[in-house]
Amino acid sequence: MLDARQLEALNAVIEHGGFGPAAKALSLTLAAVSLRIKSLEDTLGQRLLVRGKQVRATPAGQALLGHVKQLRLMEADLLDGLQGGAQPRGGVRWQSLGVAINADSVASWFLPGVATLLQRHHLLLEILIDDQDHTHDALKSGDVMGCVTTLATAMRGCVAEPLGVMRYRCVASPAVAQRCRTPRGAVSVHKLLAQPAVIFNRKDALQDAFLEQHFGLRQPNYPRHFAPAVEAFETAIELGLGWGMVPEQHLAQRPGLQEILPDATVDVALYWQHWAHESLSAQRLTVAVKAAAREHLRPMAPAHPA
Repeated sequence: MLDARQLEALNAVIEHGGFGPAAKALSLTLAAVSLRIKSLEDTLGQRLLVRGKQVRATPAGQALLGHVKQLRLMEADLLDGLQGGAQPRGGVRWQSLGVAINADSVASWFLPGVATLLQRHHLLLEILIDDQDHTHDALKSGDVMGCVTTLATAMRGCVAEPLGVMRYRCVASPAVAQRCRTPRGAVSVHKLLAQPAVIFNRKDALQDAFLEQHFGLRQPNYPRHFAPAVEAFETAIELGLGWGMVPEQHLAQRPGLQEILPDATVDVALYWQHWAHESLSAQRLTVAVKAAAREHLRPMAPAHPA
């Protein structure tokens, strides 16, 4: 059996960013926290933390941290059930759920789809924003209980459920779009590549996918702006700083943007990966996420049999 106090110490060190802050949060001495973690490492026969200027968990430590998060959620559900849903002394008992989501999904469909659930069941979200091709890293490390991802294959201990397709269109201000055309009005890829692209961050590969799918180009060189916030990213395009890939759901609020190559889209299939063994609160979130995706995302094409 794992010692609950040792697991609590491990979680506190990672959660608070070091042994000193963890000791303060747990009202223990620094030596006591160190001893608990060393005892846990001795019991398991492997290192759980990499000590240094910044303490981080080893793969084994990450697995244990995920276990701690699951235990917390299940204990909260158990207490709620034992008390018949009645509020505990001192007010409402809130539960926190960690999720990893791409920035385009957060405001456009995820939060509107789960807001009612969060309020009704007193759930708190800790949202980690990352590119949809990388959000599963946070689930793998145990930092979150679910993620919106492009990874269709379920990771170990997880379930991957299809959500739908987010469609992106290549847009620019009218002036930039005009500079990408020949005198006869056709799009010139050479003129397009002479204009800067506005990209969310260095993990964002949508513009490269657009160029490969519609022009047969693989990772060409072109000037780039990086704007890692949805509002700033789309505003930069609207101001004429360059061209970029914007979800079609956002274009209704951006009438100043114009498609460079009409109907040349990039479709991104999204999945909800989550723990296979979920607490009741996490199960409720999964149901809400899938319902929101059905309402806001394009349906996926049926898979063809091999």
